[in-house]
Amino acid sequence: MASDELQVKDSTATAVFDSDAAKCLVNDLRSTFLAGKTKSYEWRLSQLKSLLKMLDENDKQICDALFSDLGKHEMEAYIHEIAMIKNSCKLALKELKHWMKPEKAKTNLGTFPSSAEIVPEPFGVVLVISAWNYPLLLSVDPVIGAIAAGNAVVLKPSELAPAMSSLLAKLLGNYLDKSAIKVVEGAVPETTALLEQKWDKIFYTGNGLVARVVMAAAAKNLTPVVLELGGKSPVLVDSNIDLAVTAKRIVAGKWGCNNGQACVGPDYIITTKQYAPVLIDAFKHNVKKFFGDDPMNSPDISRVGHENHFARLKKMLDDDKISGKIILGGQTDKNNRKIAPTIVLDAPEDSLIMSDEIFGPLLPIITVEKIEDGIEFIRSRPKPLAAYLFTNNKQLKENFVNNVSAGGVVINDVTLHLMVDTLPFGGVGESGMGAYHGKFSFDTFSHKKAVLYRGFFGDAPARYPPYTPGKLRLLKAIFDGSLFGIIRAVFGFS
Repeated sequence: MASDELQVKDSTATAVFDSDAAKCLVNDLRSTFLAGKTKSYEWRLSQLKSLLKMLDENDKQICDALFSDLGKHEMEAYIHEIAMIKNSCKLALKELKHWMKPEKAKTNLGTFPSSAEIVPEPFGVVLVISAWNYPLLLSVDPVIGAIAAGNAVVLKPSELAPAMSSLLAKLLGNYLDKSAIKVVEGAVPETTALLEQKWDKIFYTGNGLVARVVMAAAAKNLTPVVLELGGKSPVLVDSNIDLAVTAKRIVAGKWGCNNGQACVGPDYIITTKQYAPVLIDAFKHNVKKFFGDDPMNSPDISRVGHENHFARLKKMLDDDKISGKIILGGQTDKNNRKIAPTIVLDAPEDSLIMSDEIFGPLLPIITVEKIEDGIEFIRSRPKPLAAYLFTNNKQLKENFVNNVSAGGVVINDVTLHLMVDTLPFGGVGESGMGAYHGKFSFDTFSHKKAVLYRGFFGDAPARYPPYTPGKLRLLKAIFDGSLFGIIRAVFGFS
């Protein structure tokens, strides 16, 4: 995910939140956690209910903030951010008691008699660093998991979505327990001060460059991290498809989801040279159908997130290596941070648009001789956060699922796996580590503690010195699982 939190400095910001302030904040939260306040079922339930109430009572303010930061249409804001957060919250409320229950575990003959269980316990004080492109969803969704698991939480929203950052600081402060849940606004100095502290877990959403900074800071205290990153999510399009449905789903998933500024948005298309003209015509038809003759003025297309990101995308468009290869769009409006839906055909592999995650409204189409070559093309590049395939060919589906490594795979659609809370959402390799959503959010903020229970009877003399050949035979028989060997050792049969 092309987030630039630690790379963009605000010259007007005043660093009032320094390392000492961050240390005091963490110490206060740790005192709250050690007092046991956040561990009770009742506390967790009350905070989740308050969070749901916050969403219900402030949906207009939230939509206004999202429009201010990104120009998001109210419908997109509700579907892609508010509704998803509500669903996460409702699921946690429904399943929390079940999630908190210890899980029974089997024991073995070596510990007989005994019983065992796996107890989920909160890590303690956790830090959530969010991103600007879905500033509500990517801030609050991890916080739901952290609260459900019983942690004290600090949320650092992105300064690149200032309206939402300010609103989250206000609303979370009004609705949630201030002694256990804090919001820290700011930019590089504030984030740096936070990363200097000892945390029990850090959850970061953003890009790989900043992720390395986060991971290096976490390593100093051996703090576990979850990194939700991104990458160039490919879409392999076979000719054996329903063209009308395929084109609609890809166009909506690319330009209808924050104008391409989504970590799982289609980054580039791969199809055969023979099929490319048909697919391109279908894309052009749907772009016009969805966004009109002048997409730059469509209210259904979001703005580019911030000036630095706009400049980065403009640089991709101006790359000499794609000169003459833009077959749709390419228009830009710096003042309004708008870029039209743009298609680039057969950009060279070393062009900027094919080297870096795009994270915007530019869509390269790469052509291959046969569709199977597309799988090898994907496998030759870093592992993406998502990979998509459109086909009716069963063998091609199996080949894709078995051989393409990605955080998640969707067949015959794009991005929708995010809405399935029984699936883990996370990356692999360069696209991240760890996962969340649904119970996976609870699990990612919980330590699975192993507990073995024994009484004071049933001791086996063979475990204690002095060690004898007979005791060794018995222990070998126990660990080999040989009932006859145990009988023979106990009764001295030769």
